[in-house]
Amino acid sequence: MLEAALALFARQGIVDTTLGEIAREAGFTPAMMHYYFKTRDQLLDVLIDERFAPLRAGLGVPFQEHADDPVAAITTLTQRLVQVASENPWFPSLWVREVISDGGLLRQRMHERFGNVQQKASLECIARWQKEGRLNAALEPSLVFVTLLGLTILPLATSKLWREDPMRCNVGGEEIARHAVALLVQGIGPKKAG
Repeated sequence: MLEAALALFARQGIVDTTLGEIAREAGFTPAMMHYYFKTRDQLLDVLIDERFAPLRAGLGVPFQEHADDPVAAITTLTQRLVQVASENPWFPSLWVREVISDGGLLRQRMHERFGNVQQKASLECIARWQKEGRLNAALEPSLVFVTLLGLTILPLATSKLWREDPMRCNVGGEEIARHAVALLVQGIGPKKAG
């Protein structure tokens, strides 16, 4: 049932998905669905606890593992985002629809549940790296994650649209992660000799 809910939420949004539709998608009767989940909010809380909380916790680890190496931390975070999205096909579309879009119900519920402690810690880490001269001081710390999501999750969410495009049909998670890291670490200028 949870997988069916995630697939439908990613495809049509949380607000526009009923418990009856989820039951049909999962091959259950609406009555059986109602037995497990009385409301869509109850289902959403279970999804947050069982699926999103572990993913969210794992995404914060690179900044702890590489507290003194911003390039390693951002590279690892990029790779983990792509890995999470590859292992959970519903993740990119759902994230775009329900977390980074205006009015996303999932973002609201997760913020109510978890607050922004992890986000603040990551932003403080970025600011510290900038102060120490380890990270470009011109970067806006609050935009680093938005940029990273734009470079990874957005291409993964739209990859179904360009599977028939001969120029992009062979681009997958590994290529997206490599591209994002290269762009973030080296910029768009030619690679410097060294």
